[in-house]
Amino acid sequence: MKALKNAIETKGHFINDEVLKVDAFLNHQIDCSLVDEMGNEFYEHFKDKGITKVVTIESSGIAPAYATAIRLNVPLIFIKKTQPSTMIDPAFAEVFSFTKNKTYPICIEKEYLKKGDKVLFIDDFLANGEAFKGTENLIAQAQAEIVGVGMVIEKAFQKGHAYIVEKGYDLLALASIAGVKNKKITWADE
Repeated sequence: MKALKNAIETKGHFINDEVLKVDAFLNHQIDCSLVDEMGNEFYEHFKDKGITKVVTIESSGIAPAYATAIRLNVPLIFIKKTQPSTMIDPAFAEVFSFTKNKTYPICIEKEYLKKGDKVLFIDDFLANGEAFKGTENLIAQAQAEIVGVGMVIEKAFQKGHAYIVEKGYDLLALASIAGVKNKKITWADE
């Protein structure tokens, strides 16, 4: 996705060769037109998968997941990072956050994800795949099926890409980074 790559190159900021900050257009301030284009790209790729739910983890995945779910005309579920007092019957999994350097629980209300649901998981970043693994655990607990994985940005040189591909999931990354050296990106498709 050329517009996304351009935004990463012009508005993104590398803290180091592993941590890319995209607060200017995705993780803090949202470029709505760009996110709308992301939703269309995900829709076009996954529209024939029989998707019944789009799932993401709060909060940075919500905007692209919403843009996709609205096109698919299915509900969007966002997994919570803390259990609210209103959650009655949650399912839990644990996730290790690379950027926060800690493990935290994630949860979802069991009634919203059911056996037989066909799930499209959308998230902002794919690095080591820990958020995906936690989500995969929750979806398995519900006896639902992951039919697609959409990532806005992936760092293909880290473990997450290989994990998802080896499991046989249909993965679409809108911007795939093959490597970073001295804060300079090498794109996977170039």
